[in-house]
Amino acid sequence: MTTTNNYAIRGGVEGRERLRTLSRAMHPYSSALFDRLGLRNGMACLDVGCGGGDATIELGRRVAPDGRAVGVDIDETKLALARDDARSHGVANVEFRRLDFAQAADADQYDVVYARFLLTHLRDPRAAVEALHRHLRPGGLVAVEDIDFSGSFAYPPSKAFARYWELYCAVVDRRGGDPNIGPKLPLLLEACGFDAVDVSIVQPAGMRGDAKLIGPLTMENIADSVIADGLAARDEIDALVRDMYAYVSDPKTITGLPRVVQAWGRRS
Repeated sequence: MTTTNNYAIRGGVEGRERLRTLSRAMHPYSSALFDRLGLRNGMACLDVGCGGGDATIELGRRVAPDGRAVGVDIDETKLALARDDARSHGVANVEFRRLDFAQAADADQYDVVYARFLLTHLRDPRAAVEALHRHLRPGGLVAVEDIDFSGSFAYPPSKAFARYWELYCAVVDRRGGDPNIGPKLPLLLEACGFDAVDVSIVQPAGMRGDAKLIGPLTMENIADSVIADGLAARDEIDALVRDMYAYVSDPKTITGLPRVVQAWGRRS
């Protein structure tokens, strides 16, 4: 379903550190989504495109002691780090696998299937959502969170951030993704057979903290893809990163993540 050529953001150890910051920024918002799902002891959960496994571990905590959470991804380095994190946090009911989830080897096995910031990178997000549907037991719940980059903002206006937004959207688009997929999620779930679909919109932002750091961290982590695609030279990227870090270090500036759309529904 995904390949490393499609994914514009750096993987491995450096990519994992960005994901730690992203997970901290998203924690209250993803946690509120998990609250809506009514997670409870004994449920089986699947986290698709789990990255460093932070959400998988949270799912595992919520369905313990008798439930389980499985995280799947294509980046073995991140999966190994996720296993280490689960052990260090004492969360024993989680498992991490390198797996193409579209193969649906675990069809009808899960009560909850979740994906955060995955569909935006895929050439065929509908096929991916259909695969999520197959993994669920009848009556099971799907939940997805993804970005709408058109909702990005920085105040006061920043030329560096504006250029970053332009480059991010261009590199994702060139690799077959959709940087503005967020608003499409509810209708996409309905088109793939989910019932009782609902939606919420969140946007982590601030004058300081993790949400504010995501922009420059992401610019650093898409640099290789931007250069490979001929969208900008290294000198420009280095200058952008410097200017973005200077901007976020100023407590009189406000920025954060792009707008994030949460959608959820039930398999009949």
